[in-house]
Amino acid sequence: MHVRYGVIEAVRGINLSVNEGEVVALIGGNGAGKTTTLRSISMVHPPAQGQVLFQGEDITGLKSHDVVSKGIVQVPEGRHIFPNMSVSENLEMGSFQRRKVTKQDLNADLEHVFELFPRVKERRKQLGGTLSGGEQQMLAIGRALMAKPKLLMLDEPSMGLAPQVVERVFEVIAAVNKEGIPVLLIEQNAQMALTSASRGYVIETGEIVLEDEAKALLGNDQVRKAYLGEE
Repeated sequence: MHVRYGVIEAVRGINLSVNEGEVVALIGGNGAGKTTTLRSISMVHPPAQGQVLFQGEDITGLKSHDVVSKGIVQVPEGRHIFPNMSVSENLEMGSFQRRKVTKQDLNADLEHVFELFPRVKERRKQLGGTLSGGEQQMLAIGRALMAKPKLLMLDEPSMGLAPQVVERVFEVIAAVNKEGIPVLLIEQNAQMALTSASRGYVIETGEIVLEDEAKALLGNDQVRKAYLGEE
């Protein structure tokens, strides 16, 4: 896949895959092309060249809302919740693209989110904009789960959060994956990302430079020096 912004090629011929049951980490420095990759998979910024295949279907060129309907759901960096809507309304918006869903199903899905994030349940009547950063991240993930994803993509879920909140977010990522939802994860905390993942890719200046099992990448000298702060 190649992705361009005008004449600038931000992603240069990368190939990556996420298989059933996997958590796959995509790590790299600022400006490496991580977020652009997710935006292209979501067709927010369609690739200039190459294909995105999902469950054997070429989805390249679909509208982004149709990609969501297919089951690819992204939690963007910065959360992008609706600040003037209540927590419950934000969650209900996550189900907007689902078709022929019953009120009973929606209520069950809401309860599932509340089980994963009890703090979200406590604040369900508050406006989204009044929540703390950690609570907003929980809400953003909960909203994505309301879409019933078949692939969940997370862009920097730990950014700016307190350590105890980060721990809870990654516990939920693991729980969601155990329920059968594959995850593609971008994360500034490479140690946390690779510890949570089964496989990983390293992207630099728009190109995949390393690909391996997550444990192998954790032990890779190049990765340890560049992304884990070790000499």
